Amino acid sequence: MSPDGRCKSWNGKLYPAALASHDDVVKDHVLFWDTLRRFHFMMGTKFMVPVIGGKDLDLHVLYVEVTGKGGYEKVVAEKKWREVSNVFRFSPTTTSASFVLKKHYFSFLYHYEQVYFFKQRGPLRSPPDVFSSPGSSGKHKLAMRECSSAAKSNCPDPVVGGKSCFEAVGVIDGKFDCGYLVSVKLGSEILKGVLYHPDHHGPANPTTHSNALVPYTRKTRHGRRRQSRRRGDPSYPKPNRSGYNFFFAEKHYKLKSLYPNREREFTKMIGESWTKLGPEERLVYQKIGQKDKERYKRELQEYRERLKLGQSF
Repeated sequence: MSPDGRCKSWNGKLYPAALASHDDVVKDHVLFWDTLRRFHFMMGTKFMVPVIGGKDLDLHVLYVEVTGKGGYEKVVAEKKWREVSNVFRFSPTTTSASFVLKKHYFSFLYHYEQVYFFKQRGPLRSPPDVFSSPGSSGKHKLAMRECSSAAKSNCPDPVVGGKSCFEAVGVIDGKFDCGYLVSVKLGSEILKGVLYHPDHHGPANPTTHSNALVPYTRKTRHGRRRQSRRRGDPSYPKPNRSGYNFFFAEKHYKLKSLYPNREREFTKMIGESWTKLGPEERLVYQKIGQKDKERYKRELQEYRERLKLGQSF
């Protein structure tokens, strides 16, 4: 949910009572997470752990750092978000860490701070400045100018306008390690896409343009061919799974109940567990996978025979 949308959803609500003191939640990591989840539950807002640079953001560290500097509004007024971001030691590619931390703090911790740090009661309050500076709309603007391929010889410099060039103003919706998620308005149409950073370390590619707006589409995984075949024909047999697939499904189910907020780490954790299995333990799952393979072969043969019978009629 966007910060603006979150403000609207909280209008007219009252702050719940604190379940612990500020000192206690600062000292106790577990107590902090418990009270934070309960706070969002009582407020009726969706809660999730943000991810920056591929890693879960430790909201407890963020809360301790910001309240230690006087709270959200004081950090904003004194422009100390860079100091806060230095504590996390983000990757150098995470260039907008200060802005992202500010955004996530307001989304998940600002009202929690009002109750636990400032001991506020009654109606919810909003800070005088959330993200925008005076005169801004609250999002980073992105100016783009591009030439068509047919006219690039006549328009080598993207700053020089021409009949085949166009100019658009867009908005940066999000940031990731390799670039930005952007929205660009062309006339009455709004286009959404990905703006990639140029790769200075990789080999030069003359067909790739660093300012190209690429439509955002999900990549298809390997093995989707058999799945799509099944969607077209529901009677097509379910593809077999390997012993590791059965092991993965079993472990994933257990880990999800134990660590619901660490799902991005499950693949690595399960892979390490698989490598630590002894030969006898691994053989149990391999036998299950072999039986499933035999089942698939048998059902596939029956499926093909049914097709031949149908064609003969």
